[in-house]
Amino acid sequence: MSEVAATSHRILELYSGIGGMHCAWKNAGIKGEIVAAVDINNIANDVYKINFPNTNLLNRNIQSISAEEINQLNVDAILMSPPCQPFTRNGKYLDESDSRADSFVHFINILDELKNIKYILMENVKGFEKSSVRNLFIKKLQQCSFSYQEFLICPTTIGIPNSRCRYYCIAKRNDAAWHFKRKDELMECLTEKYEKPYCLDKIIETEVPDIFLLKDKFLKRGNILDICHKDSRRSCCFTKAYSHYIEGTGSVFTEADKETVQKCYEIANKSKVGSDEFIQTLKTLKLRFFTPKEILLIMAFPETYSFPETITLKQCYRLLGNSVNVKVISELIKLLFE
Repeated sequence: MSEVAATSHRILELYSGIGGMHCAWKNAGIKGEIVAAVDINNIANDVYKINFPNTNLLNRNIQSISAEEINQLNVDAILMSPPCQPFTRNGKYLDESDSRADSFVHFINILDELKNIKYILMENVKGFEKSSVRNLFIKKLQQCSFSYQEFLICPTTIGIPNSRCRYYCIAKRNDAAWHFKRKDELMECLTEKYEKPYCLDKIIETEVPDIFLLKDKFLKRGNILDICHKDSRRSCCFTKAYSHYIEGTGSVFTEADKETVQKCYEIANKSKVGSDEFIQTLKTLKLRFFTPKEILLIMAFPETYSFPETITLKQCYRLLGNSVNVKVISELIKLLFE
């Protein structure tokens, strides 16, 4: 057995959110444990606690955590998903000028003091790879003798029926050779390993309450909906605004087949879009939002994962929109540690 395989790792989970990285670590099957997790979001922390009650969860601003505190945890790996808003259109691409990037810049600044850290996995939104913060991060990795690999990966490449392309960086501070040199090689490897995405029928719940049905205000704009079916092998990226806004926030679902939907729209479009007649026709399709449980499964969270009863539906969607795809992270963990 190799030295890496025999080692029991101690992991720090920064920006832990609802624990997607924790789930990925468990799924990867690498020997070790999450010894501490850090997040400032109280609602996310409530969800984390109910699913990982034995983990030391710190309700802290990461900017307040010193290198000395991290060193005292005696961790050798860090998993993290820093705030993505500074690198998005909605965040106006403010990059390092956005105060929400300050905590990650703080981490970059203290990295050279974290002598025990040998492994790092970082996830962020697509677009981060073009940012000045990315340049700061990569420069510091190089200064601290880390070798690294960067990727843009969509879950569809590993058999998940969801479009959620994200930036990933894995880095290690040792002389071990990587099994690959370019992100294209990783993508090819994962594509060969997995079959095409599974059908959504695998995760669809039965007897879903009517509260998930689309309200008239959404049906008025029915022509912009991305509609999925049981036999669909795809879905759009679910964002934190899902169920609050309809455009670009995620797909909706119907039990009706594609032919029925097509005929329904042909009838609806004979009326003015947004009219009462248009809305009433689309209502026959019983279009609905995906439930939080369904989205959890699409994002590869375990069946046993749950939200506490105190969390509202809107809060569930916001937390899921800010989370990670567990399966993608799990595969990258395996590449990083094995």
